[in-house]
Amino acid sequence: MFIQTEQTPNPATLKFLPGRAVLESGTANFPDAASAGRSPLAERLFEVDGVVGVFFGTDFVSVTKEDQREWYLMKPAILGVIMEHFTAGRPVLNADADAGDEGHSGDAEDNEVVSQIKELLDTRVRPAVAQDGGDIVFRGFDKGVVYLHMQGACSGCPSSTATLKMGIENMLRHYIPEVVEVRPVV
Repeated sequence: MFIQTEQTPNPATLKFLPGRAVLESGTANFPDAASAGRSPLAERLFEVDGVVGVFFGTDFVSVTKEDQREWYLMKPAILGVIMEHFTAGRPVLNADADAGDEGHSGDAEDNEVVSQIKELLDTRVRPAVAQDGGDIVFRGFDKGVVYLHMQGACSGCPSSTATLKMGIENMLRHYIPEVVEVRPVV
């Protein structure tokens, strides 16, 4: 098994590509070891000294490290955990675990503006953010303000504010006049 690694815009996060499906659909975010109980792989990755975050996409695993740790020391252990996990055929998520963030939270009955926002996020933003090892989740729309949650490599990334303001906000304002601002939600 050959696992590729890619740098992300966030220097504290590396993207690992095992060359096979990680999740069938959606994403799963584990911002700390306490949240990893529904994933045997995430639990094992948190056992690597210095790992502070794990994120799964459909074909990648993003791992976030403590700032004072060095990738050249951590990478072999992380690669070993991922390789051993997939080689053994273990599940990424426990059978009783839900799939996690499928992309958006909010009311089941969205109004037209919210539907347009979600459509633009799904078609234009999420694919680009996934290439960087992360995801973006719609959390709400109120009085012209779109609330988004950054996950994976995008969470805590130095360029995430610029991405939100210069990229996503400008695009949403261009296509949807009701949008006046985009704000991050933790």
